Amino acid sequence: MTTLPSLYISHGSPMTALHPGLTGARLAELAAALPRPKAIVMASAHWLSRKPLVGSAAIPETIHDFGGFPAALYQLRYPAPGSPALAERVAQLLDQAKLAAGTDPTRGLDHGAWVPLRLLYPDADIPVVPVSIQPELGPAHHYALGQALAPLRDEGVLVIGSGSITHNLHDLRAGYSDERQAPYVKPFIDWIEQKLAAGDIEALLDYRRQAPFAERAHPTDEHLLPLFVALGAAGASARAQRIDAGIDMGLLAMDIYRFDGRTSDSSTAPLTAR
Repeated sequence: MTTLPSLYISHGSPMTALHPGLTGARLAELAAALPRPKAIVMASAHWLSRKPLVGSAAIPETIHDFGGFPAALYQLRYPAPGSPALAERVAQLLDQAKLAAGTDPTRGLDHGAWVPLRLLYPDADIPVVPVSIQPELGPAHHYALGQALAPLRDEGVLVIGSGSITHNLHDLRAGYSDERQAPYVKPFIDWIEQKLAAGDIEALLDYRRQAPFAERAHPTDEHLLPLFVALGAAGASARAQRIDAGIDMGLLAMDIYRFDGRTSDSSTAPLTAR
């Protein structure tokens, strides 16, 4: 079986579901270039918990975890099946990595999951298992979480982290737009791209101190933490391919990353620079 890459997707506003724009085109191109996965494990920035949790629902509901949007958005559904068996496998892998995971049989798919999945796999016929993130535990924890999931890539499972490469919604009031871009966005995303290309894991894990404008790009870092899940799942030899999907509203960079790498070295991948 072909080893799948891992992905990091900037999911943007819920309105991406109604107006996919460049993000929709890029995700459709990406899906066409990938082998069809048997299942998807997805860590979304919109499922937060103190310890790792794995959604084990057989039929995950579509969660509309937002307010004040057009009525048409609330009518959308993503009726993909779940996989209780895969959820148990994920929880076992996390337990083996001493990450003390639990399962949640009631958890559905929040918009960080179903919005990009509708654009990747619109037929909703691939089982999806959601995984929570732990905003209090930081990048190194999520890199380790991704490392624990790495064997799934040899089993036909696509591991996805869904967040946003920049995410400062406070700046929605600052008047930025497609014509007036926030000045911190490009320096920050360029730094991330350079460090990923160099395989500088140490710098990436320390991004809040080292990256330019890190606290402007991410006042809180829950939307970047899924990047580390995808990066950890790819292994120490991962090649990072940036897919530019533009910048929404002048402040939400929509970068997508594809990570290709062997999984045989994942269990021993260092949390330091190569």
